[in-house]
Amino acid sequence: MLRLWGRTSSINVRKVIWTAQELDLTVQRTDAGGQFGLVREAEYLGHNPNGLVPLIEDDGYRLWESNVIVRYLCARYAHGGLYPDDLQARFIAEQWMDWQQTTFNPAGRDAFVQLIRTPAAERDEARIAHSVSATVPLLATLEAHLGKHAFMTGEQFSMADIPVGCEIHRWFGLPMQHPSLPNIERWFQSLCERTGARGVLDQTLS
Repeated sequence: MLRLWGRTSSINVRKVIWTAQELDLTVQRTDAGGQFGLVREAEYLGHNPNGLVPLIEDDGYRLWESNVIVRYLCARYAHGGLYPDDLQARFIAEQWMDWQQTTFNPAGRDAFVQLIRTPAAERDEARIAHSVSATVPLLATLEAHLGKHAFMTGEQFSMADIPVGCEIHRWFGLPMQHPSLPNIERWFQSLCERTGARGVLDQTLS
């Protein structure tokens, strides 16, 4: 059984939940982080010194960092499926997973925090505007890519679609006007129809 520590309101925890569901893994999840605390306790920090979620334990093996966990689970339980056998396809997946974590997520973070987690009277409109303006060109990059491919690595769903899909779910969930992005919208709808994405991409942001 896979053990997972993390709250479902975390985008990084949702990546792991979705991956586990795609792989039909049984997961024992413990709420942690945010209002649930736990992550600053000595025992938790002994397993994840960052004091963040998610953290997993798989047959005694512990691992943190969400995209790394996604890679690990796919490599262990779906080699050749979600984790491509072909080296070049695998590193295209790695490329987009790193892009989500190092480029896309930081650009959109302030808009999410301000619009979803900050009371309306306390919102910083300048931070929202800056975050949106940083995100729009990245969406254009993704829109162009998905105009040529059904999924992030080509014609098959792979591990790369999970973190990028979670990021788009968060973007589409912001209470603001969204420009038309037909390729992204087509791709995202196909993700929403996956059984593995239930409880993840149909979740309201919080």
